[in-house]
Amino acid sequence: MSTVSQPPSASAGPAGEFLHDFLLAAARHTPDAPALIESGRPGATTVTTYAELAALVDAYADGLGALGIETGSRVVLESDTTARAVAALLACSRSGLAFVPVSPETPHRRLESILATARPALHLQAADGTRRDLPPALGTARFGPDGLTVDRAPAPHRPRRRVPCVTDPAYIVFTSGTTGRPKGVVMSHRAVLAFYRGMLAHRIATPEDRIASTSPLQFDFSLLNIGLALGSGAAVVPVPPHLVRWPRHLLRVLRETGATQVNGVPSIWRQSLRYEPERLAALDRLRSVLFCGEEFPLPELRRLQELLPAARLINCYGATESMACSFEDVPRPLPDDVERLSIGVAHPGAEMLLVDASGAVVDRPGVPGEIHLRSPALFSGYWDDPEATRAALVPDPLCPQSGQAVLRTGDLAVRGESGEYYFCGRTDSQVQINGNRVELAEVERRLTEFPGAVAATALALPLPGGGLELTAFVVPRADRTPPDAGALREFCAETLPPYMVPQQIQLLDALPVTANGKVDRAALADAAARGAAPAVPGGGPR
Repeated sequence: MSTVSQPPSASAGPAGEFLHDFLLAAARHTPDAPALIESGRPGATTVTTYAELAALVDAYADGLGALGIETGSRVVLESDTTARAVAALLACSRSGLAFVPVSPETPHRRLESILATARPALHLQAADGTRRDLPPALGTARFGPDGLTVDRAPAPHRPRRRVPCVTDPAYIVFTSGTTGRPKGVVMSHRAVLAFYRGMLAHRIATPEDRIASTSPLQFDFSLLNIGLALGSGAAVVPVPPHLVRWPRHLLRVLRETGATQVNGVPSIWRQSLRYEPERLAALDRLRSVLFCGEEFPLPELRRLQELLPAARLINCYGATESMACSFEDVPRPLPDDVERLSIGVAHPGAEMLLVDASGAVVDRPGVPGEIHLRSPALFSGYWDDPEATRAALVPDPLCPQSGQAVLRTGDLAVRGESGEYYFCGRTDSQVQINGNRVELAEVERRLTEFPGAVAATALALPLPGGGLELTAFVVPRADRTPPDAGALREFCAETLPPYMVPQQIQLLDALPVTANGKVDRAALADAAARGAAPAVPGGGPR
């Protein structure tokens, strides 16, 4: 195998302008401080300091450099979030390579689709990884405690690039695509760091914090958590996905690691609120909860405030295409008449504006429009999908002559009297029931207002003879007598027009969730079509 020398370190550019420079800054100032704290088993907590993390990054970067991979190439990084995985992604950054995070639980056919789309030079997994049967032309390697072990070297070639640039992709996150093909969101070093700096301006974390990350590595929320923690000189506490699903195990990790902040989608709290409220209330070191990804049902949010009376609760809004956009503190106490949480305004350096269906900018409070985001933290585009990129990155509606692009989010919102924004749903979550437009989020919000209901999801499901039927799935509180479907329908009919009242209502112990913790609507629809209850992992204490 022929090799070339490692390309110049990205740190040769402007200080702190590359992902690894920014996230390893604390290694220069507080090398002995904890960078990652892991607790995969009871009583077995492992601490990796910033100095140890930097040493791992050096070792992995040396291994990558010896492979002669061209600057700008992709590396598939298959792992859960661990200290070594974080070191591996930072080593990719230092080596001028874009990492593509995937989960060890990713189905093989989906991984094959990602590999065919991204055309990576290398597949990199943990030393104990079990992925096999990868394409023979793909280089493969493993990362462990002492460096990289190469199973199959990438094919040699003459490099065309040698010097990294801050506009190069730092990573590509693949999300679900409407065509059935995974859609790759490309984020540059410059965009990621612009977001991190805007986020840190909110002073969400301090160097003393221990920030629990409950999202898998392949979702951008985990990269937000890593950036928030390491960018603040704090510690990341990665919670393994198989432990997040069980409330008692999740709370055990938070207790044993001394977590002071927990970041995740709202549904990670549902089972703890339902089955382990005493253990949750006993987490006296927990001072902050940041949530993102979907609306937090207000009954559950109020209950969380009751159990954690000293904790700051932060509503984070945004899309993968900008990592996130805004951070807004939840009022304490949450007023009884609140129907919708504010998402605040965009982080410093960014701006949200609303555009109506005709393309005109909405400038009056209370008038809905689609959120468009002007920001230095926007994605570069969808990998190898120029048509989808043009649909998302559109000319600035205020000044199309400038050539500046803004992100068309697909999210609906209204502006409040003080300039704050309120998320109202997706442009694609509106359905037609017998010719009437129904916003599913409005139906869900009404169902969760029912006393004793803690969560709800509404779907428009096909009828055997054609047309759609509005169906709802409701999770009642465990300590109350479950309501019947008739009572729930009557409750909805008090404020909703008849066409927005669900014709069918099913009570569930829990809502199924996807790998990133969002409600799995496809699983609900499939179960309803089969007349079965959806499978829900982690549906009770364990």
